Amino acid sequence: MSQHETAHQLGKRFHAFLTTGDWDGIRSLLTDDCTWTLPGDNTISGTAHGAEAVVERARQITSHGLDFKLLHILVSRENMALSLHNTARRGDVRLDEHLSTVCRLRDGRIADIETYLSDVEGMNAFFV
Repeated sequence: MSQHETAHQLGKRFHAFLTTGDWDGIRSLLTDDCTWTLPGDNTISGTAHGAEAVVERARQITSHGLDFKLLHILVSRENMALSLHNTARRGDVRLDEHLSTVCRLRDGRIADIETYLSDVEGMNAFFV
């Protein structure tokens, strides 16, 4: 399997595990020292350090009932990114954002995740 096929498969698996709440599955894709950085100033912002913290971050995000619509899996020579449209509603507060979750890979696993958002203020209002 080529490197870009491996990266594409990692992206598919990460999205599938996220949408089904398969925390052990997500953990199996990560390096032990993996990080995940999100912009904004809210309960899920900042950098999660270590695989267990990254899994906990995924749990926090999914606990808010988000719908993670996968638009594209993008691959570079060595890494991959998920293009997503996330939506959710909590009372009168609505989340509707497009994002790119960029995953830097090392030895066939995800070593670093950085998320780029279309609506940081909307995320701040939703994840209070």
